[in-house]
Amino acid sequence: MSERPTSTVFVGISVDGFMARPDGRFDFLPEHPEDHGFDAFMATVDALVMGRNTFEVVLPFETWPYGKTRVVVLSTRPLDLTAATARGAVVEQMSGTPEEIVASLGARGARHLYVDGGDTIQRFMRAGLIDRLGITRVPVLIGEGISLFGAVARDVPLRHVQTRSFPSGLVQSEYEVVHRRLSDTT
Repeated sequence: MSERPTSTVFVGISVDGFMARPDGRFDFLPEHPEDHGFDAFMATVDALVMGRNTFEVVLPFETWPYGKTRVVVLSTRPLDLTAATARGAVVEQMSGTPEEIVASLGARGARHLYVDGGDTIQRFMRAGLIDRLGITRVPVLIGEGISLFGAVARDVPLRHVQTRSFPSGLVQSEYEVVHRRLSDTT
């Protein structure tokens, strides 16, 4: 049996905790921020797992933001990947529970997954499959939108790894999720 891949969230949010506007747009994120580690992070990723809504938001971008990194789009409905693959994207569709997705990608050799998209992050977090969080706070309040985590059924303990700030006002914090056995929470 293969070891479960590590799953990481690397996301920008507004100071009031939203990763996107109610319609899914994240136009409040700076277009050309200083280097805050995204490229270095992506160099460690074997597969990016995102939901259909996030895929549909990034698909029309002028430049495909993930290079040749394998992108797995989660959706139970048929999905046309032609536009993405025509741009050189390595993209496939999967469906299933977070546990099934992680097991399948691990069996295919993935060691580090980047999990992105509001619902997808929340589903993987509830399943206990997020190991690291990289959260970059953008100095803006947007008032409403898609919450990074939504409601959680229980406390999720985190271990602070580091925090750094940037001249633009971005503040980035990294955490490890402290996984506990089910018997530890009862």
